[in-house]
Amino acid sequence: MKTEFLEISPVLPSQDIDRDVNWYEEKVGFQLLQKDNMYAVMRRENLCIHLQWHADTEDDPLLGGSVIKIFVKNLMPIFNELVERGTITKKKLSLNTPWKTNEFGFYDLNNNSIFFVEDI
Repeated sequence: MKTEFLEISPVLPSQDIDRDVNWYEEKVGFQLLQKDNMYAVMRRENLCIHLQWHADTEDDPLLGGSVIKIFVKNLMPIFNELVERGTITKKKLSLNTPWKTNEFGFYDLNNNSIFFVEDI
């Protein structure tokens, strides 16, 4: 029997959990599932994002951001939604890339890079 992968749940660094939960709700359409002052879990359909507080100091050395790629079918509805939300501009869309995808990406408030990707 083969393993069936259903979703990816990245844990992204956050310097302000409350601020970032609000941003993901307003700008990306995620809903909060659970939260405390150090950790939050958010979901949109079958996608899950975890936010974990980091100080971005030498004692807490997770410096810079992370990268995730969310693979989808039918890219344009989510692209149009995020343009409407003001999350991205229309210039962010890359069609028919050399690696055979349509995609767009943006940074969140903690410099995490988030890409939505559709295989051609």
